[in-house]
Parts: sequence; C-alpha cells; structure tokens
Amino acid sequence: MSVNSAERPALLEVLLVKAGRTKVCYPAELLADDGARVTVRAPWAGDGVRDFGFVRFEPGDVFTEHYWRDRWYAVKEVRTAAGILKGHYCDVTRPAELSAGRLVVEDLDLDLWVSADGTDVRRLDEDEFAASGLAATDPGAAAAAAAALDELDALARGSGIGTLLT
Repeated sequence: MSVNSAERPALLEVLLVKAGRTKVCYPAELLADDGARVTVRAPWAGDGVRDFGFVRFEPGDVFTEHYWRDRWYAVKEVRTAAGILKGHYCDVTRPAELSAGRLVVEDLDLDLWVSADGTDVRRLDEDEFAASGLAATDPGAAAAAAAALDELDALARGSGIGTLLT
C-alpha cells in the first residue's frame, strides 16, 4: 500500500519495548510499507501532556512515524492537530519487526530532537543509555545504537532529517 492509495489505511498495533517490557502500545494507520521502511500515523499515545521543556506532546498531536527493518532508528514527525510541524523526534532502536499486524520496536534509550526549523538539535538520554548496561551485555548493539545517534545528529545538522523521509 502506498501513501497515495485510495484505499482506507490498514490498522496495526505499534508495540514499543524497553528493557524487555512494553513501554507503550497503540493502534496506528499503516500508510506505507516498501519492504525496508514502514510508515504509520497515530495520535499522541501518551496520557495528557508531556512537556520536555523544548517541546510539548499533547492530545491532538499527530505522529507520522517511520520505522526501518534495516536501520537502528525511527523518525517521528510531530504535528499539532492543525497540521503545524513541531519537529522530529528520533528514537534509537533495534530494527523494526512487522508481523501479524504488530510492529515491534525495541527502544535503546538514545533519542534526538530536531525542531521544525532545524535550529534546535538535542541529543537526549545519553545518561540513561550509559546506565542501561547495554555496552556490557550486548556490545554490538551498543555500538550500532551509538552510530545511529551520530548518523541522525549529522543528518539533522547537515542536509536535515527530512532527507530520510523522501
């Protein structure tokens, strides 16, 4: 199915896992799946408002989320209910797995925020990543996660995160 399809998007369940536990689970519309990248759209799945200080996620916000089967990150375009771009929230994750209507993604703690105008690029949760112990328990995954954050940061400061989404 493509984004331009006249068909009603299929629903699937997005399951975000962290440290072996379900972090959040929510329904989303499947917009596209080209075999490497899965794109879904869903309203803000949190309870109430989440204020990070540099951005607020709140009821009515719409997330268009891009997950890759072959990359160690996901990129979430965040818009207000009126369609105004707030920015891109990037999660460092293991490659996504889609099967039987469920998209499973393992969050590896590292995140990157990029404001709508691209002037505010923030690396987030590096302390949580260090405390997770992943470097000791799965050094390969830890190295891939660190490289993914560096790649996202370089894109955000260079050609822009949007280049991943075209």
